[in-house]
Amino acid sequence: MYFDLTLYLAFFQFFIVAVLSFLQKRVHQMVLDEKIPLIKGRFGIVVPLDFIGSLSNRWSYGFAFGAVSASVILLFTEEYVPFHVPTWAKAIMYFVGAIEVGLSYFPFFACLSTNFRVVGGVLGILYTLTWISVTLWDLVTCPSGQVLGQYQKVIFQWPCILCLIFLLCRFVHMLVKALRIHLQIEREEEKEQLLQTYQAQYVQTLLRRPPSGELKKNWFQRKIYDWDPYFKFPNRIIGTSIISLVGLYIFTLADYSISNYAFDQLDFLTEALKDLSSSSNQTGNILAALIPQFEEFNVVARGAWLATTFLSSLTSVSYIFHVLACYRKHLRRLWAGQKGFLPEQFHNPSPAGSVAAIVRYSGWQIAFTLWGYLIVHFVQFLFSLILAYGLILPIANGKGLEVLQNIAIIILTLGLVLGLVVLQVILVQVFFLQDKISPTDKQKPLALNNRKAFHNFNYFFFFYNVILGMSSCILRLLFSFVVGTWLVARIDRTVMQKGYEGLDPGYKTWIGMIFADHYHSNPVMICFCHLLLVENLEKQKIRTSAYSSFHNLSPGKYLLVDKRQCS
Repeated sequence: MYFDLTLYLAFFQFFIVAVLSFLQKRVHQMVLDEKIPLIKGRFGIVVPLDFIGSLSNRWSYGFAFGAVSASVILLFTEEYVPFHVPTWAKAIMYFVGAIEVGLSYFPFFACLSTNFRVVGGVLGILYTLTWISVTLWDLVTCPSGQVLGQYQKVIFQWPCILCLIFLLCRFVHMLVKALRIHLQIEREEEKEQLLQTYQAQYVQTLLRRPPSGELKKNWFQRKIYDWDPYFKFPNRIIGTSIISLVGLYIFTLADYSISNYAFDQLDFLTEALKDLSSSSNQTGNILAALIPQFEEFNVVARGAWLATTFLSSLTSVSYIFHVLACYRKHLRRLWAGQKGFLPEQFHNPSPAGSVAAIVRYSGWQIAFTLWGYLIVHFVQFLFSLILAYGLILPIANGKGLEVLQNIAIIILTLGLVLGLVVLQVILVQVFFLQDKISPTDKQKPLALNNRKAFHNFNYFFFFYNVILGMSSCILRLLFSFVVGTWLVARIDRTVMQKGYEGLDPGYKTWIGMIFADHYHSNPVMICFCHLLLVENLEKQKIRTSAYSSFHNLSPGKYLLVDKRQCS
């Protein structure tokens, strides 16, 4: 199985982590360092990647997450479980499986994030080649599966193989570049600074006078996406989106294959009913009347499910990219000090809850996307069946005139109901509101006129509005159901009513996550901290130069503040 690879790669994983940990020096010394001089300051903590502030190697980390995606999807099943556990212990079992996946792919991220580029490049190349070789061997020797048949693993895992090939090229590039720097053929890159260039440019735009007129934007910028040069998505968001896309691809294929199998079984059931009706005289007449309906339902349901598979996949993909746009929009609003778009109870979330939300967000966003696809697909399928049996099939069977009559009756009924609602507003506007205070006012003031007539008007419409309220209640429930199921994958929006947003755990995670990112990536705050550090370093230089010229460094070097100085 796919997860059995971890047993063969366990030693290699331990070796890579041990080497990188040995090279990583610790800040604080321990008692053991004095007893064993060989490990003095060695064996520091290996960090796979910075989930909050780092913006380097974003796409490399993204493709590393893409290589993980197949294993993440398998976490929804129980294939990776090496032993059976009681029902109450399944939460621990899933946690153990998640730790196993994390350990399997930890070397990819550790080799990308290490400061020792030569060692990281070599180990990354060896580990990636090992994964590619074992994965290809698994595809060649056992390509089939129960869901997609003969070439299931090839169809499922080709995105992960492409990500592994990209990682291999990235590690080769990293090794070559590190060797060129070591041989002084190429200049060494500057370390990641506290204040990024795009953040400084964003602060500069705040200090400039805003343009007099609005910038002209094309249709794509207005309706689809408007690129912002002063904003970059962190590694966590890019990795989450890539895993969501790959997972959606796998879920869609599995959905299509399983649905074909289910409809094929319906065909077999129909054939069995035909045989039963032909061999039985007692129930043959009843079955003979039902068999055409079964055949028609199978054809209609198969077509409806296939069409809604495409629509629900397209909806889920659009949600993934729309969540990215909302992430940027919400952060920009928080940077500007605007919290009005959030419910009042979420204006000051707890610090612990916000940091914990960062830990939860990626996993929850992926799960919401995949479950949202299934839920939206099922709802769209139900509406497709209603449309087929209520409109398309009657027209195809020659009952188009009857259908048009029913539609006309429904439209007329709804038109009369809505007309009476609109009539109430018009009558109030004309007869029961006082005249405008000023001719330039757009609306009349909220002040009653003709009070006695209004009381009679209110009395007689009271009885009618009781009946109208019953239908409005049903429409309210229907609209809530449709909108709630349609937006279940949108973790950036709550599906609860106002005042009950706290019952939506996904939305609470989203709020905590954007607040944590807001506090750790606000360009104005980072620029302020950068200026404080620069001033502090300048004061240290002046104080040191008064006693000695030992630290004879150029002033320009102090303007580049290493990000580690803030930790």
